[in-house]
Amino acid sequence: MPDLLTAALGYAERGWYVFPLIPDDKRPAFPDRCTAERCDGTDPRCRAAGRHVGWEERATVDPDRIRRAWSTRPYGIGIACGPSGLVVCDLDTPKPGQTPPAAWRLDGVHDGGDVFTVLAERAGQPVPDLTYTVTTGRGGTHLYYRHPTSGPALRNTAGRLGWLVDTRAHGGYVVAAGSTANGRPYRVAVDLEPMPLPGWLAGLLAPAPLPARGPVTVALPTSRRGAYLAAAIRRQVAHLAAAPDGQRNRALFVAAVALGQLAAGGALTDDDVTAVLTPVALSRGLPAGEVARTIASGLRTGARQPRTVAA
Repeated sequence: MPDLLTAALGYAERGWYVFPLIPDDKRPAFPDRCTAERCDGTDPRCRAAGRHVGWEERATVDPDRIRRAWSTRPYGIGIACGPSGLVVCDLDTPKPGQTPPAAWRLDGVHDGGDVFTVLAERAGQPVPDLTYTVTTGRGGTHLYYRHPTSGPALRNTAGRLGWLVDTRAHGGYVVAAGSTANGRPYRVAVDLEPMPLPGWLAGLLAPAPLPARGPVTVALPTSRRGAYLAAAIRRQVAHLAAAPDGQRNRALFVAAVALGQLAAGGALTDDDVTAVLTPVALSRGLPAGEVARTIASGLRTGARQPRTVAA
């Protein structure tokens, strides 16, 4: 436990935001039920905030909070990539019997590290491996880079770059060196400061541009055209539409809670809330399944504190 505490404090000193993982596991050390879709408000942090508070928001560089957490149990260490300004390339090794897809059946390609080398060669660039590097529990590699200071916020990818090559950025985390998962240790292989993410990699990871959006129009049934109600809806829609990348799911949940309170008070229906928020969330790039789950979770949370609108 002291070694893990020391390691967690060391990461915080580097400006990397950490949070506890279940001991010897990759999962955050919070109740499994406490997700954006299933938050029941019983977790103390969520109850105090009046909304779901996930691992990314809980991640910290505060040494006092870190000492309190890692002095109680031998938690593993998760590093939240977005708040830490990191992009991590996860170069994995194949599982037994796993073979590359046709596009990567090339001479010398046996794992994610080989694929990464081919990507660099195709870009006419050296392999960018003079950076902070961790060997994972399964023998893979995590290459740490500094997130670009300009351009779009980068998100997680799975296989976009190639076979057995994933990335973690905003909305993602990695298991830090010093931790174990299933008895397998994560170890520092190269202890350098993370180098800037190479431009050629940033270009490959840049998200596709969102379609152009026109102004959002909110139509209410005639019986619900009260000025207060209309203003409340437009305020939540505007908040969601303006949410930056990495904050959109949270903004959607907050909006669904607020309007869910009005629905519970009889001023709206759940269908009204869904109809208002869904197209805005989709236009901001959130996946349809995630949108439906988050709105449903927000409606359930809002229903616990109904708000009525006076006639």
